Parts: sequence; structure tokens; C-alpha cells
Amino acid sequence: MSRTYPELLMAWRKPGNRLLVLGLGFFTLLTTLPAISKTIFNSQPLNQERLVVLAQAVGGNRWKLLVLEQIKPLPLCWETRPDGLVNPTLNNFNFAGICNRYLDSNGYSLRSSGEDVAHSFRLRIKQSRDHLELKALDPARSVPITVASAILPQRNRDAFVKLNLEPGWKLERRIYQGRKLSHVYFAHPDPVNLLIAKASAHQGPSVFNQLGASKAPLPPPISIANNSVIYGKGPIRLVVIPYRP
Repeated sequence: MSRTYPELLMAWRKPGNRLLVLGLGFFTLLTTLPAISKTIFNSQPLNQERLVVLAQAVGGNRWKLLVLEQIKPLPLCWETRPDGLVNPTLNNFNFAGICNRYLDSNGYSLRSSGEDVAHSFRLRIKQSRDHLELKALDPARSVPITVASAILPQRNRDAFVKLNLEPGWKLERRIYQGRKLSHVYFAHPDPVNLLIAKASAHQGPSVFNQLGASKAPLPPPISIANNSVIYGKGPIRLVVIPYRP
């Protein structure tokens, strides 16, 4: 039997309250979408040798993440150059049915312990000198999770840098009711809280710990009549000079 809510019906009949009712309904929908995404999608392991995770230089120190998948053996969708960079050879032919490209959050997302966590985490590539790291960032958490990394041979807009997945991370296919979708997961078997705890443990000491505890400076030395010096540590012995009229 369907349920009715007299209070909502009465509020809806008042023109001034209709916007409030619509807002509450929209908020309820937004808060339930993450829970729905956890249950309706499954994942399937992929042959990791047929996929490559790449970073593309897009200006300044910014990088774009993309994933290429080799569906048929030939022609090759990418090739590694002698200098360590990767050429996207799929741009040289009609790659329909041969290669797949996953270029943004519509094509890839994060999955942890069998649950989608894309509603909380965003994947971003960070550069630190000659090192690239693919980070999973949650604005509500201070510690990012490292998903992949690479040494940067050189920066070239016409070639890509291959990112190597960190231990435990795999690329998996998104599945909906048994159907394979054109979406891949950066997946890890551990839950998010455990991944964050591991990331926190691997972080170096904080800046305050590196600076060390502050110490109060020693007081300046005290000079007396015979030019001897007494440093300000412990009680000070006073020299008594007898009075002579």
C-alpha cells in the first residue's frame, strides 16, 4: 500500500511553501544518489597489460589524466619511446573497435572495497619537480591517497607520461546488471578509511616536528667587578663589599 504524507500535501497547496517542498525533495535525491551508486554497479577485473594510465601535459604544471585500452592486438594504440615517454599512436588511424579512450570522470572513477567513492573523491595529477603522482582527493579529508606515480623524463605536449599503479591498485570494468559499460575503475580491495590511515602513516613528519620544539634563550651573562662572568644558570652568588666610612 502506498504511503501518503498529509503534511506535505497541505504544504504543497500553499503557494509560498511549494519552493521549500521542491528543495527538500531535491536534497533527498542528492543524498541518496551516492548510496544508490554503491549498490547498482559491480566491477570486473581487466587484463592490466591491455591498459595504460597516462598523464598529458596541458600547460604550466597542469596535467590531464587519461586511460587507453587495447581491444584488438593490432594496430597498437600506443608505443613507448626510447626516452621513456609514450606516443598515442591511435591518433594515426581509425581506432573504432580497436582502442578505447577514457578521458575524464565520465570514463573513470575510484572504487574502494567494492564500493563507488566517486561522490567523495576526485582524481588529480600532482607534479613535484621531476615526479608525478595521481592522487585521490577528498575535500573533507586532509590526507590524499596515492593511486599511481611516475618519474618525469621530460615535459612534452606531444607525448604522454606512463603512470604506474601503486601496490594493490587495479583497473576494473564497471558492470551494470551484467552489462559491460565504457567506464573503468581505479579499484583497491581495502576500504577508504584504511587507505587513508596507510597514507597518513607514510607521510613524513610535519613542519612543526621538523623545526623541533622551541627553546627559551639563555639569559645574557652578568659581568661583575673583577671582570669574571657568571652565566644565568642556577642561583647567582652575590659579592658582598664591606662598607667603609
